[in-house]
Amino acid sequence: MLYKRIIRPILFSMDAEKAHHFTIKCLDVLGSSAIGRWLLKTLFTNDFSNQPIEICGLKFRNRVGLAAGLDKDAVAFRGLSALGFGFVEVGTVTPEPQPGNDRPRLFRLKKDEALINRMGFNNHGVKAMRAKLVNHTEGMIIGGNIGKNKSTPNENAVNDYLKCMKALHDVVDYFVVNISSPNTPGLRELQDEDHLTDLLAQLVHDNNTYSQPKPIFVKIAPDLSDEQLGTTVEVINKSGVHGVIATNTTIGRNDLLTSDDELKAIGNGGLSGKPLSKRSTEVITKIRSKARKGLIIIASGGVNSSKDALNKLESGADLIQIYTGFVYEGPDLINEINKELKLLN
Repeated sequence: MLYKRIIRPILFSMDAEKAHHFTIKCLDVLGSSAIGRWLLKTLFTNDFSNQPIEICGLKFRNRVGLAAGLDKDAVAFRGLSALGFGFVEVGTVTPEPQPGNDRPRLFRLKKDEALINRMGFNNHGVKAMRAKLVNHTEGMIIGGNIGKNKSTPNENAVNDYLKCMKALHDVVDYFVVNISSPNTPGLRELQDEDHLTDLLAQLVHDNNTYSQPKPIFVKIAPDLSDEQLGTTVEVINKSGVHGVIATNTTIGRNDLLTSDDELKAIGNGGLSGKPLSKRSTEVITKIRSKARKGLIIIASGGVNSSKDALNKLESGADLIQIYTGFVYEGPDLINEINKELKLLN
């Protein structure tokens, strides 16, 4: 309750992006020392956080991870791990640094327990991320979410993904190919059959040249039609990648409590949080029905409670990621989900 009673009101009194940077800075400082990590564990982590599971040869401390987008530059992952996450996904990172889209670009929809963002892959570049990850703690599962620079045309996009993979291959535990953010012009076109087939073929080939290939996941949009989703899953089944993250943010604005005038004032961007829960679960169900045996599904989108998490797992997911739910519920959400999973075992 510490988060919701004291911390969240302070953060929500700030501009959303300022609150984001303040949170990351605090987690960076606390996570950088043994005393700080002990404090975070003492205040926020309960006895249910250690529920190991092995997936793709990786030993996860528990099934609840942090989705990409919060720790964009891999500066706060130690503090985040101390909060009880079973794994932390950093990024999205691009080969070269880029500032992202103009501000304001991150907005809270409090009535809907949602966020809208149009950040645009703002990050310090893959070299800076590598420097942060070189000495990360053994046993801490880190995923690298990789993308392309805004200035890179789609016909050359694969080179950006390959550069990121090469730079991070020995410092992350798995990769996520982000082709579904709505905030980089043209990026979602990479989900088209031909683009996706070529992109994944080259990434899998490159990955297999390393002595220890890393699991690769593809993050897809919730806005695909059933036909598009079926084609996407078929490509993924044949590609040799290890799994799917379902889903990224949506460009839809259906059934929101936030007024149309406020939504119009906010403008474009990807919607995340509670309103996405039903659609992301539908996508998981459809993927599982079409997926080849052994394909891993990581659920992301609209996990705001343990009930949401259980729905994702019952629909076919293997792991859970949270982000917007973490913003609204804090570390209590990690504990709530892990407690529920522990009671089911």
